[in-house]
Amino acid sequence: MKIGSKLIGGTNPCFIIAELSANHNGDLDVAIETIRAAKRTGADAIKLQTYTPDTLTIDCDNEHFQIEGGTLWDGKTLYELYGEAYTPWEWHQKLFEVAEEEGLICFSSPFDHTAVDFLEELNVPAYKIASFEIQDIPLIEYAASKGKPIIISTGIAEEQDIQLAVETCRKAGNNEIILLKCTSSYPAPLELANLNTIPDLKSRFDVEVGFSDHTYGALAPAVATTLGAKVIEKHFILDKSIGGPDADFSLDEKEFTEMVNAVRDTEKMLGKASYELSEKVKRNKKFARSLFIVEDVKKGDQLTPENVRSIRPGYGMHPKHLKDILGKKFVHDLNKGEPLDWKHFE
Repeated sequence: MKIGSKLIGGTNPCFIIAELSANHNGDLDVAIETIRAAKRTGADAIKLQTYTPDTLTIDCDNEHFQIEGGTLWDGKTLYELYGEAYTPWEWHQKLFEVAEEEGLICFSSPFDHTAVDFLEELNVPAYKIASFEIQDIPLIEYAASKGKPIIISTGIAEEQDIQLAVETCRKAGNNEIILLKCTSSYPAPLELANLNTIPDLKSRFDVEVGFSDHTYGALAPAVATTLGAKVIEKHFILDKSIGGPDADFSLDEKEFTEMVNAVRDTEKMLGKASYELSEKVKRNKKFARSLFIVEDVKKGDQLTPENVRSIRPGYGMHPKHLKDILGKKFVHDLNKGEPLDWKHFE
């Protein structure tokens, strides 16, 4: 699978996405500089969200549309929140151009059919289905029908929701599916991450997998990498002091860079399944144990546990031979500290 210039899955590095979300705080210049900063962190991609308040909900303030329940946005209506958070559609062309200048892949999460149509005009290389849209089967079907990779977050999904979303993509003729383990809590407590779901998603649904992270810090993405995540998505903000709906659980440039480095270092440590030794390690084998003469001996003396031992360093015979050679006779006078060799006895 390929998104833009990046191959996803297999032995390829994690595809790291900086999620812009609402972190422009309504300022195009901030959005542009955030993209440039994302490039400096080492991210592979910048992701937008393509909606308006009217494509997500209606302007209504009855109890059904009030946000409550201990979120960062309690006290607002859905319409008010989305009015603060959305990225104006007239910005998209410019933001895509800036991303291209920076060498970043740019794509978006559409939230209705009109957003998909709009993003098709911008020739996006992939679509991201947000956690809360996993039940919008018509949207998933329409996005999947465009024949581009589909990344689906699973933050509010039960197993049957994920199964239906995956089947919808496949029925649309699209098998380029990436499922992201996600916890739709903002911020997400570490104890709710359940990262062992990542390899289970891969085996259960036969797809590529990744992690959309709302925890604080870089630990969870690094751990997700060890469990097979091939996509990492994290909210990115230029400066938390600018505020905004997502600022609290977003990483700034320094923090995001640390996360990217943690993921890349984790990939280095994972390496591959191998029993071959590097040249440096081979050189260090000289510090392993081997058979040495530990007392002065005369020709005709027998090899005994007192005059031959397994000790460091590793210039003598392999210790596995010790039992077999005890009792044999030396054919030379030898000094203490001599590495034992086959030619020394018969």
